[in-house]
Amino acid sequence: MTDAVTYRDLIEAFTTFLTVSIHTIIYERNIYPANSFISARKYNYSVRQNRHPRVCKWITDAVSAVEVELLKCSVDRVAVVIYDQQDRPLERFMFDVARFPVVPTSEQNTPLERTDEKGEKVAVLPMVDLEEQFRGTMSRLSGCGSRLNPVPEGCTFTIAVELKGESDPPVGHPQAWIPAQPGLQKRIRKDEDGMHEDLGDELGGVKTTTVRSVAAGDLMFEVWIEEGKTKFEERHTSSNGTDHG
Repeated sequence: MTDAVTYRDLIEAFTTFLTVSIHTIIYERNIYPANSFISARKYNYSVRQNRHPRVCKWITDAVSAVEVELLKCSVDRVAVVIYDQQDRPLERFMFDVARFPVVPTSEQNTPLERTDEKGEKVAVLPMVDLEEQFRGTMSRLSGCGSRLNPVPEGCTFTIAVELKGESDPPVGHPQAWIPAQPGLQKRIRKDEDGMHEDLGDELGGVKTTTVRSVAAGDLMFEVWIEEGKTKFEERHTSSNGTDHG
């Protein structure tokens, strides 16, 4: 990547990181058998990548759909959601991108400029610093399996986006997105008192684990993990049903 960094370059750096993160998450949470993953290196760090063509294509297509929304500057957060066999959300791996710059479509191929407090130009996307921070974040994600409570067998995953309050839902044919379950939706309503935000009862989870904040030039986002109430209800039910003899 040259010194002339555009908004599209910034988004490409993030979506590449998101792709690696998704493969890491589904490996750590045992969504697919461990032998369906191969070892690879990214950001000078050892990572896992699923080798099944259909899984790889699904992830690539999903991230491409996320990229479309990011280029509209309409996304607050991206989530990798883990569901149980009854399609109930257990965990959400959150990528908060609300601090991404807002750049009009007509200027997204124009080099960005960034200055320090003295007014001197500095790197928009310092690659050495960025790789170091991506590596640090990946190391935290790679160890999440030992820090989180386990999920049951047979879980699935999907990718979701939370849009900014003023943004319209994505449309198109074929439709790349479907509405999330009501418990995972954020609704904006307006009345005589102004704008109000109604959050679904599954948003935020009952336990949050901080992963890392990334701040490299204009690329700034936060990563954390939410464990939902259904996950703890399942553990409570399982422990109550254990036969102690």
